[in-house]
Amino acid sequence: MSWERTKRESSDPYYDLEGDFDLIVSSFQSQYGIRLSKELPAGMKWSEFRDLLVGLGPDTALGRIVSIRSEEDKEVLKSFTKEQKRIRNEWRARRAKQMKPEDMNDILEGFKKAFISMAGGVKN
Repeated sequence: MSWERTKRESSDPYYDLEGDFDLIVSSFQSQYGIRLSKELPAGMKWSEFRDLLVGLGPDTALGRIVSIRSEEDKEVLKSFTKEQKRIRNEWRARRAKQMKPEDMNDILEGFKKAFISMAGGVKN
């Protein structure tokens, strides 16, 4: 599939292909020694790019940011620096803005059911 016809959204909820492209470029250079500024115009196939992207490790620029954005362990979060907290909070706020109304309705319905259940009630 060509780059032009490919939907370039990430299925990974912790990075954005367009917004994080500078991190992707840096990560390809550090992990693979690949300069995307040369490889993409030379004809790197989408499937190759995608496979290499998925293989980026945690010691790359993108890997470090993804680990901050995806952290859920409360003990680890307590030790985050101000900058790490800012990165994580900005990402979460950005993702919340991108949520579709029907997704939000599903989440709110789930909360409603949980609160009813905690109160000892049963939703009809």
